[in-house]
Amino acid sequence: MPVSGARRISRLVRIGRGLLATSSALALLCAGDLASAQTTLPEVVVQQPKPAAKPAPRRTTARRPAAAPAAPAAPAAPAPAPPDAATVLAEKNTTFDRARDDVILPKVGTNTYDIGREAIEALPQGSNTPVDKLLLQAPGVTQDSAASGQIHVRNEHGNVQYRINGILLPDGVSGFGQVLETGLIGNLELITGAMPAQYGLRTAGLVDITTKSGAFDNGGSVGVYGGSRQTITPKFEYGGTVGQTQYFVTGRYFASNEGIENPTPSLNPLHDYTWQGKFFGYASTLLDENTRLSFITGTSLSKFQIPNNPGQPPGFTGFTFNGSIVNGFDSALLNERQYERNYYNVAALQKKIDNIDLQVAYFSRYTTVHFTPDPVGDLVFNGIASDVYRGSLLNGIQEDTAVRLNDAHTLRAGIFVSGEQTRVENQSLLLTTGTGDACGISSPPSNVVCGVDDKNSKLGWLFGAYVQDEWRITDQLTLNVGLRFDQMFQFVDANQFSPRVGLVYKPFAGTTFHAGYARYFTPPVQAIAAPTNVALFANTAAAPEVTENSPVLPERSHYFDTGIDQELGRHLKVGIDGYWKYATDLLDDGQFGQAYVLDGFNYAKGINYGIELKAKYENGKFRAYGNLAWARQMATQIVSNQFLFGQDELDFIAHHYIPTDHAQRWTASAGASYLWQGTRFSADMIYGSGLRAGFVNSSHVPPYTQVNAGVSHEFKLPDSSWKPFTLRFDVVNVFDRIYELRDGSGIGVFAPQFGPRRGYFVGLSQKL
Repeated sequence: MPVSGARRISRLVRIGRGLLATSSALALLCAGDLASAQTTLPEVVVQQPKPAAKPAPRRTTARRPAAAPAAPAAPAAPAPAPPDAATVLAEKNTTFDRARDDVILPKVGTNTYDIGREAIEALPQGSNTPVDKLLLQAPGVTQDSAASGQIHVRNEHGNVQYRINGILLPDGVSGFGQVLETGLIGNLELITGAMPAQYGLRTAGLVDITTKSGAFDNGGSVGVYGGSRQTITPKFEYGGTVGQTQYFVTGRYFASNEGIENPTPSLNPLHDYTWQGKFFGYASTLLDENTRLSFITGTSLSKFQIPNNPGQPPGFTGFTFNGSIVNGFDSALLNERQYERNYYNVAALQKKIDNIDLQVAYFSRYTTVHFTPDPVGDLVFNGIASDVYRGSLLNGIQEDTAVRLNDAHTLRAGIFVSGEQTRVENQSLLLTTGTGDACGISSPPSNVVCGVDDKNSKLGWLFGAYVQDEWRITDQLTLNVGLRFDQMFQFVDANQFSPRVGLVYKPFAGTTFHAGYARYFTPPVQAIAAPTNVALFANTAAAPEVTENSPVLPERSHYFDTGIDQELGRHLKVGIDGYWKYATDLLDDGQFGQAYVLDGFNYAKGINYGIELKAKYENGKFRAYGNLAWARQMATQIVSNQFLFGQDELDFIAHHYIPTDHAQRWTASAGASYLWQGTRFSADMIYGSGLRAGFVNSSHVPPYTQVNAGVSHEFKLPDSSWKPFTLRFDVVNVFDRIYELRDGSGIGVFAPQFGPRRGYFVGLSQKL
């Protein structure tokens, strides 16, 4: 009677097998023959002598040497120890992982870049490196401020999807905080280019994360890391195996006086404290030899002070607030804050039935972002003080199936359905202009404080389905052809059929050529696309110059990508990749007010193209890498949320292609590490030619380079009962290069933001 899944979780299974060996003995016997002779006396007769006959040669017999005594039989070799239950379970899960990655969800024809666990540990800061900073070490990934999305892949704003062990993490509401923790990562793969049909919606890049191997060995670590600007971050991780179940949990607390980018070049920002807490849990259990059930859960809670820029001139004075006349305000004393919450859960069932592999997953995510203003200060400097709340509850199902028809063809199909309830609320205090009715008040005088509440909610739906065939034409040539359909029911309704084609050619060992075409359909993030009631702000200091407010549309694009990867010997790998994209209704986001939240809009047309170079070298204890990317993204004509722009901007963009604000021409990253007698020395760098700035993004901030360095050593204590501990020392921005990410100008850019100043950090980690 089969043991139930519940009982498997509660007991350990011990499986053992023994091997026996036998010995043989060899005995040799030898013998020899003796010859004898007889003589007689002949009669004596005198005769003439005859020639004497030559005597026959004596026949000899070689005597065999005496047999040596037989050696005693060697003892039988000890039978190898049977694998323990955890090892057997790990091997079974590895088989499931390979089926998921290679059979159900392959990446045929795409451009990929791997960052493994060893590469993460070899970075300055190691596993303390945030996920967005980790991605900066991949080709074509651009650094940006937290307010503008933190990173851009191939000059796209957002449009990146994340998967953990092949399971999609749904979109949330944009914020400053990092939802994922680097400690869970065993391997991170950034996939770009023309993706197969199973990958839809967010297609600028796919961050495919595999939880680290060895995480289930009934062990873990605890540690603390901290340094400059009162940064402190304790962390833990632990994993194990119970019966047929593997589990892994990790958590981190982070506190610092530099939560987001400093708006000034000073060493220490003003009013920039943050605390953040993250938790991640993963568990999987084998229900039988062909069925695996997996769970993912995660939480991220964050609180941020919005940093202040001292010495700003007031824009509005002489109004009355709570019975007092306000004639000024010190911008160094502003008290704006932002609170963020993220909760996500996933359950996935993976099954193998003969030549069929499938995975079905249920996912849920709840996120909120709440910006609270400084009522008086924001009125003085902006004429508006907005309390902004955005919340999203999303639930969905994803199913993927692969059928191996024969050695040449694998047919794949799947569906995706999600429902999202969003709530967006903007409670604003405003100053009237005295030019007409405002805030429901009939013709108030100027400089009167009034309030409006702009809110809406929406239940939106996304549906997707695909079918595709992977045709292995020869051992060297594979063609993948698919068709995807997507339907959205949100603030606008739209759909699209999207063909996909991918080709992989391996003419000889070490060389891989890929090429692909994809038609993409990208819905806007529902909370960011929520409409604004522009009429509420009429005759106030926040009234827009333009009142047109067309809804945000989904982006539609054609995407071409081709590249080649080459192994040069055993240690060096190089690659080159080029891409070209033409988009209709190109999506973009920006910060258009004092609240650090993003609003979406569309360009009527956009083009995006570039080329990327990459190289990796690994030889023993030395490893190095380098990436270089050149890219351009241009767009024209604003066709949604026009009220966010000035009339002069709209007029210029309507007749010109302009760079998007997050477009950067040159991006580079590099790093190296060496392990010498247990001590690891490491360094990395990033380079950017500068994000856009100025009227309609006509200029850019100066180029910059940031270099980081670190040293770490694992100490093994004489007492074997204690596991090793690691001590590390890191320097961020070694040369204290002062550089701007944003200068406060450009489309959708509200305030300047500077890169981090030099910081010193020390960490201690103890294995459990």
